[in-house]
Amino acid sequence: MGCFGFLKSMMFLFNGIIFLAGVGVLAVGIWVKVDKGSILSFLQNLDGAPSDLKQVLNVGYLLIALGSVLLLLGFLGCCGAVRESKCMLLMFFTIILIVFIAEVAGAVVLLVFKGLIQSLISQVGVNIVETVKKGYGVNKDITGLLNAIMDTLKCCGFNNYTDFTGSPFSQNATYPSQCCVVTPCLKVNATAANVTGCYPALVKWFDSNSVVIIGVALGIAILELSAMVVSMTLYCQIKAKAAIATPTVCSPATYLHIVC
Repeated sequence: MGCFGFLKSMMFLFNGIIFLAGVGVLAVGIWVKVDKGSILSFLQNLDGAPSDLKQVLNVGYLLIALGSVLLLLGFLGCCGAVRESKCMLLMFFTIILIVFIAEVAGAVVLLVFKGLIQSLISQVGVNIVETVKKGYGVNKDITGLLNAIMDTLKCCGFNNYTDFTGSPFSQNATYPSQCCVVTPCLKVNATAANVTGCYPALVKWFDSNSVVIIGVALGIAILELSAMVVSMTLYCQIKAKAAIATPTVCSPATYLHIVC
């Protein structure tokens, strides 16, 4: 097969995976925007939620945009490798480079504004607790969503069981079953169980899996750097082959043919 054929095969395989990932991310983005019962829709409709949060939570549009970019990347990489198109490979390299720079900039922003993000989460937590006190037990969407989150994370409320005190559900002196280890879940049982809140549980999960998360991020960065190296190597080899096969006539048409 040779080095050139191997690089073409790797580009085709790698970008086929990128294309399929783009389809998946695009589907998730569309689902997030369509599904009104998702957690993002719940957070966007919080009473008194900060305006900054409503902008941040437009993640559905972000996923749709990201999925579209991945689809374009997969198409450019596959077609560029198969058709030996310098223009497609150069566009592929440029987009990957822009995405890589954006990811590095995003990581820097998260580190620099870590305190601001924590403050925003605390403010959102207050609004979530207020929404729980008003709607848990009477609003089917809120009740179902919170139950699903608590079942998944094995947690109780945003902070703890006291988030449900005063809610329509607790008017009969009971709390959600997720807040206790015995039934019925009365206040004394919820106090004794002291089940962790969902926000602390989520923070604990991220802390305990920080090594895996960092490893995945580094793996993605290495893949992106490898994709840039392979695409530029193919670009240079194809350009060299075209230069050898093209007569050395100094005309504008010949020059444009060599460049692109």
